[in-house]
Amino acid sequence: MSPFDREPGQIKASYTAHHVIEAIGQRLTKPLTFMEVCGTHTVSIFRSGIRSVLPPDLSLISGPGCPVCVTDQGEIDCAINLLDMPDITMATYGDMLRVPGTRGSLSERKSEGKDVRLITSAAQALSIAEDNPEREIVFLAVGFETTAPATAATILEAAEKNITNFSILVYHKQTPPVLEQLVKDPDLKINGFILPGHVSVILGHKAYRFLADHYGVPCAIAGFEPMDILLAIADLVFQHSNGESALHSLYPRAVRPEGNQKALDLISKVFTPCSARWRGLGLIPSSGYALKEEFAAFDALLRFGITIPTPKPPAGCCCGDVLAGHITPLKCPLFAAACTPMTPVGPCMVSSEGSCSAYYKYNRGGASPWKRSPSATEAADD
Repeated sequence: MSPFDREPGQIKASYTAHHVIEAIGQRLTKPLTFMEVCGTHTVSIFRSGIRSVLPPDLSLISGPGCPVCVTDQGEIDCAINLLDMPDITMATYGDMLRVPGTRGSLSERKSEGKDVRLITSAAQALSIAEDNPEREIVFLAVGFETTAPATAATILEAAEKNITNFSILVYHKQTPPVLEQLVKDPDLKINGFILPGHVSVILGHKAYRFLADHYGVPCAIAGFEPMDILLAIADLVFQHSNGESALHSLYPRAVRPEGNQKALDLISKVFTPCSARWRGLGLIPSSGYALKEEFAAFDALLRFGITIPTPKPPAGCCCGDVLAGHITPLKCPLFAAACTPMTPVGPCMVSSEGSCSAYYKYNRGGASPWKRSPSATEAADD
């Protein structure tokens, strides 16, 4: 039996990527545009050259799947402004240090003598607080459902230990609400979602079913190897050729239908849903996390009596339009000119998972580096 007779999730391991690519071409009956939501998928797609082997009528666009990139300009400015207060130590993950704010970046404030610490885990931020009781330690927490459980566990530990010099800027975001906003965007024509593997490990399947059931958009949860992504693309093409709209998981080795209940319990114990601002997408209801009332002592906004400002994004920066799927980085007038990984203007060029960073590294010239006819999206950008 050939792969043309099977659904992607049933294709045997003995079939090669070549077989799957042929199957995609055989089953593609009309132009389609799929969005990969995860930044890790974006980088993997570029690194492996997946676009080069797809039919010209099949386009891939990147969505708001980079946690550093979607952090709103006002949230960055709030963190930078907080460093003006005495005895503040700011702890956060690597790429956040270089994201430009209205008054520079956290990295620049660090070079000016402010106490900014690079950490690799939420628990490390708490350890800094324990080791420095004379200072106020603020953890700038970003990420989706993948990193929120670790932040929640750290809050619980801080409460249990009665650590009083530790607080958090909670900038975590929830994935399903932003997907609904994208589906409802009249300027976007998304024919299918390649759903994120890491987030899906936590959420499971149920959180996404509304996309297929209510909006009729085919969805496929994918891993991060090139074959994982090709199978997800094939699944979405197969669904369209069969006249279906369903949610399928092509990543069963890591994603269980029920998700990770322990992680979900941690999130629900510490956080409550709230509206949150996304760069380029505005205020999205129930798309963020707020600390529950019993943990309000760890809320940095309340602790220091500050609010998140609403500044304008950098002049000429199109990160918001890129994250919303309206354009590719090649359409930004600053791309690869005023804005490079060495001199980033916006966060999509800073983060290793950012679309602009990926385009700059793998396709900054605009034309396909793999010498094929460009897709409709790429052609519009050349």
